[in-house]
Amino acid sequence: QVQLVESGGGLVQAGGSLRLSCAASGSTRSINVMGWFRQGSGKQRELVAVSRSGGTTDYADSVKGRFTISRDNAKNTVYLQMNSLKPEDTAVYYCYADLGVVARIDLWGQGTQVTVSS
Repeated sequence: QVQLVESGGGLVQAGGSLRLSCAASGSTRSINVMGWFRQGSGKQRELVAVSRSGGTTDYADSVKGRFTISRDNAKNTVYLQMNSLKPEDTAVYYCYADLGVVARIDLWGQGTQVTVSS
């Protein structure tokens, strides 16, 4: 059974940086799409960034130029480098993977809290 194991959340001051990591354990084949979503208090879950095995990436407008997604395809691991953090980046960050080959199969991590103080 494939699981997504996240690490790297925490408390940081505005302007600081954090790096999130997410490893897909139990998977022996390449995962096409991996990425990060976030959910602030009282808000809907939203896309932060996604990375495809072919190398393309997408970012939310609110994080462009500040966050960078990268991955190690051989290890089925995805990273999110977050720089110039703002209080509005405070949220629970969820790792995401699409395990499907033909049809989409969504898998989520347990979430990691990121808190940015002003």
